[in-house]
Amino acid sequence: MSLTIMGVFFVAALLGAPLAWALGFGAVAGVLASGFDLNVLPSRMMNAVNAFPLMSIPFFVLAGELMMRAGIMERIIALANTCVGQVRGGLAHVTVLAGMGLSTVSGAAVADASALGATLQKPLEEHYGRGFAAAVIAASANLGPIIPPSGAMIVYAFMAGSSVSVGGLFLAGVVPGLLLVGLMMAMCSIMARRLGLKPTGAGFAWPAFLAELRRSFIVLMMPVVVIGGIIGGAFTATEGSAVAVVYALLIGFLVTRQLTWHGLVESIQSTVITTAVVGAMIAFASAVTYMLTIDLFPQQLATFLKGITRDPLVFNLLVALVLLVVGCFLESNAAYIMLVPLLHPIALEYGLDPLHFGFLFVLNLVIGMLTPPVGVVLFVVCGIAKISVGEISRHIWPFVAVMYGLLLVCMFIPGLVLWLPRMAGY
Repeated sequence: MSLTIMGVFFVAALLGAPLAWALGFGAVAGVLASGFDLNVLPSRMMNAVNAFPLMSIPFFVLAGELMMRAGIMERIIALANTCVGQVRGGLAHVTVLAGMGLSTVSGAAVADASALGATLQKPLEEHYGRGFAAAVIAASANLGPIIPPSGAMIVYAFMAGSSVSVGGLFLAGVVPGLLLVGLMMAMCSIMARRLGLKPTGAGFAWPAFLAELRRSFIVLMMPVVVIGGIIGGAFTATEGSAVAVVYALLIGFLVTRQLTWHGLVESIQSTVITTAVVGAMIAFASAVTYMLTIDLFPQQLATFLKGITRDPLVFNLLVALVLLVVGCFLESNAAYIMLVPLLHPIALEYGLDPLHFGFLFVLNLVIGMLTPPVGVVLFVVCGIAKISVGEISRHIWPFVAVMYGLLLVCMFIPGLVLWLPRMAGY
């Protein structure tokens, strides 16, 4: 059946059908030709989304939406500006640090791109030009799925099964995430010197820094409470996501007092749309995965890969190469749902650590969100900055190169990823 699906898809693509229509036509024709009993698919799809761990996705999305409307951006940016606003290209450094702060709240690159773009695009554009400003925003927003809490890691852990812990994956992203922040700031410094950019803030002063830190302390405590509770075993990831929503509501209504009832309704509406899309993708992808499984496609793929190499490192490099191509053409959530059930069990057969492989998988697809032609973060930032994908692509490549460099370092030095999870007992 797998060969039938792929064969019809290939013929349809050759005849000039658009990729999406070719894929749909190939899949339907292949299933019908195989004589597969379609009655089993609805129950499979329902069971795929009827899972307690998946409830963490809408709760974390809602928490991020609420925090965006609660006025936290102004506080995070002000705190970052007191730290690095005085250095060359300081506003670019502020953007990276603001992206890091937002990533501990939302866990989603698209949400961070929208928040950073709406707030910082115009100031950055005034000082540094439109292309560089948009590239810095896109790169900073991409920290969202790497630094916990990460929606991408939750999806990966669910699709991978019991061998991967959400808390363990969260911790696996901490050290590489902080390294990436440092590397991005170093890249901003290099590019600032090349472009002759000027400082945009006053010199560092402890009184101003401490004043902004006190004002932002309650916001910065959110990831400590939520992630610390999940890792410490006080509650599960799903319960922690609900705690995050309550925390966001308290901050928005009682601390910053910028969250309104209208904003709450808009946050819920946005969360419903996002959750519906992710849920539908999981349901339909589970049906395809089930059909591939009964056709023994995972076993065939494992045999094929082992015929190429039995070296785990070479397997990791092959997967990275595949995900590099996939990330350029496939939306990341679809890639997790389709590929994790296929590649994760094979990685275990190679003796790879599930947390290490899982983090590399997530980081690889996160980078794909910055690569054209289907880089979703690029499209969001382009819409805000009103520039073309080609223009932002000329400025984004140094940041993409930095992220791929970190990917290779983490691949060859697993301790960077596994040290913190091992310290916590994962």
